Amino acid sequence: MKPASLNELKKELKELPEQKLMDTLLRVAKYKKENKELLTYLLFEADDENAYIKGIKEEMDAQFLELNKNHIQYIKKGLRKILRIANKQIKFSGKKETEAELLIYFCEKIKNSGIRYHKYTIILNMYDRQIFKIKKAISTLHEDLQYDYNLRIEKLED
Repeated sequence: MKPASLNELKKELKELPEQKLMDTLLRVAKYKKENKELLTYLLFEADDENAYIKGIKEEMDAQFLELNKNHIQYIKKGLRKILRIANKQIKFSGKKETEAELLIYFCEKIKNSGIRYHKYTIILNMYDRQIFKIKKAISTLHEDLQYDYNLRIEKLED
């Protein structure tokens, strides 16, 4: 079965009565955890982006506290897990400001965690990729925001 295009789906959803639309959304949310998480963001958290970002930062803080720093493999695996969660939340938001804020926070946490990331190529490459993604995200923002974010990036690059 070939899935319909987004445009076709949009037209069909416009035609559905309200109850049928609600039933359809609930059914979609039932089958995949990520769909349910996206629906939760859209319904409950999209109105207050700052609180959403703060909640994600708190979750990242907790993950960094649990990070096993005994061996490079555990550090790498833990950092990837934190980054995977952050990227999923960034995808839900779809806002470049949120992306920049969370990725900068991630890099600041790495830098302040005591992990000798310059010593390990794997972690250094991960760190550099995030800096690149931050720069790409802020390039589309307003000039004043770009300036503020660039100041924070300069501190990360030192």
